[in-house]
Amino acid sequence: MVHVLSGRTLLTPTDPERSRAFYGGTLGLAVYREFGTGPERGTVYFLGGGFLEVSGRAEEPPGPGMRLWLQVPDVAAAYEELRGRGAEVLRPPLREPWGLIEMWIADPDGVRIAVVEVPADHPLRYRP
Repeated sequence: MVHVLSGRTLLTPTDPERSRAFYGGTLGLAVYREFGTGPERGTVYFLGGGFLEVSGRAEEPPGPGMRLWLQVPDVAAAYEELRGRGAEVLRPPLREPWGLIEMWIADPDGVRIAVVEVPADHPLRYRP
């Protein structure tokens, strides 16, 4: 097995400045590090236990299979905050049949982002 020290999701947007405004401003992700210069420079954001790197420029948006999953402590509060910041809300918070409370938003390129709350009584909070 390969000994992995760290990992990150790499996202190459069609409009880097617009995406940085979304991830850093609208979502409010904290910056871990930045590198390079110019519009295609890289910005790496803290993403809970991982990182999200937004760098370069793509001719087309990522494919429809690209999705992000963000766990938050209170999805209702996140909904109000993100809606107030102008995020595109695809679906407001809803308790799913599997017990998680999920809402869906989209980044400027249409990348779907699940914003998820794990309720206190959900089995994910406990190990048998």
